[in-house]
Amino acid sequence: MGATANILTVSAKLKKVLAGIGTVKQVHTNERLFDVEQENEGVFLVISGKVRLWVKDYPKLDRVFSAGSLLGVPATFTGRPYSLGATAVTAASVVQIPRQAFLDLMTAQPDLCREATDMLSREAAYIQTALAERRRAQEEHHSAHATTR
Repeated sequence: MGATANILTVSAKLKKVLAGIGTVKQVHTNERLFDVEQENEGVFLVISGKVRLWVKDYPKLDRVFSAGSLLGVPATFTGRPYSLGATAVTAASVVQIPRQAFLDLMTAQPDLCREATDMLSREAAYIQTALAERRRAQEEHHSAHATTR
């Protein structure tokens, strides 16, 4: 499993505003917040505990996030299904902010939107790298099998 990541940590201001517009949920160890290809249900702010973001069929790229991390930003901005999955590594407390409430906040507060889009850029770059690496690994696996036949 990858190291604890901090590229998705929010400022104290964004954390406070998100906590005020979302719903607190308690999740158990190994409980999923969202799955790959699941319809978007908004962003998740980790309040306590640890949550793993994972790439389907490629655990080498898993990353663990702790309190202050905001998960699900790319899918929430685009409205598309999640491209990664999120599972609690420990018992955790998260705040779920529905997509429309998050987008309304982004429209109303440009400084917080800038912070979230910076986060989006970092996460999008990671996702692209992760998916490219997974494709390369799959291609290598397929060519290795083709040469042994």
